[in-house]
Amino acid sequence: MQLYLDSADIKDWAGLMPTGLFRGITTNPALAARAGLYYPQIDWAEMAQRAADLGARELHAQVYGAPETYAPWADRLMQAGERAGIRTVVKVPLVAASIRTVPGLRRAGCPVLMTACYAPKQMLVASALGAEFIAPYFGRMLEAGLPAYEAMAQMLAVTRSPGNATRILIASLRDTDQLCRLAEMGHDCFTIAPAIAEMLLSDERSTAALAQFEQAAATAP
Repeated sequence: MQLYLDSADIKDWAGLMPTGLFRGITTNPALAARAGLYYPQIDWAEMAQRAADLGARELHAQVYGAPETYAPWADRLMQAGERAGIRTVVKVPLVAASIRTVPGLRRAGCPVLMTACYAPKQMLVASALGAEFIAPYFGRMLEAGLPAYEAMAQMLAVTRSPGNATRILIASLRDTDQLCRLAEMGHDCFTIAPAIAEMLLSDERSTAALAQFEQAAATAP
C-alpha cells in the first residue's frame, strides 16, 4: 500500500508526514491557491527540501501554462528534487495539447503522472505513453454521475496487461469508506487530502478502548 498526502500547505505536511503513513506528497495549482500560494512563484527547491526533511521520498507537482513551457519548468523541478535528494514527478493533465508533451518529457528523464483522469480510455493513453502514474479523480467522477467503481475495475484490468508499467494513483477521495472499497478491489496507491488522513488516524471506538486501558492501568489493586 502506498499513500500520498495531497496538499500544498506545509502545515499539513508538518502535521501528517511524521506519522510515517505517506510515501510522498502530491500537489497542483488549485491546492497551492488553497494554501495561499501563487503557483508561478513557488520555490520548488525549497518545497522539495521541506518535503525531504519531513521524510517524503517523492514530490509530485503539476505543470501549468502553455505546453511549450512544460519542459523548462519540469527541468527545474527535477533539479530541485536532485538537490534535495527526493524523487520528483511531473503531473501532466490528460488533454490533447498536454498529452503531446509527454514523449519529450520522458526523453528528458522526467517521471510523468497523467492527471485529471475521468474515463477508463485515458488509462490506455497513459499506458501507451509509458507514464509512471495515472490519477483518476474518483470522487469527482461519482459526483458527475459517472460509474466510477466500474471505471476503476476496468483501469485495474489494464495494469495486468503485458508491458503495462503505469500505476493507478487514485485521487479525489471523499471518505475512508471509498478508500477501503477500492483497496478491496485491488487498488493499492492513493493520494488523500489531510481531512481523509485524519479520518484514517482516528476511530471513536479505538479512543474509548484506549481510555479503558488507561483507566485500568491507573487503578491500584
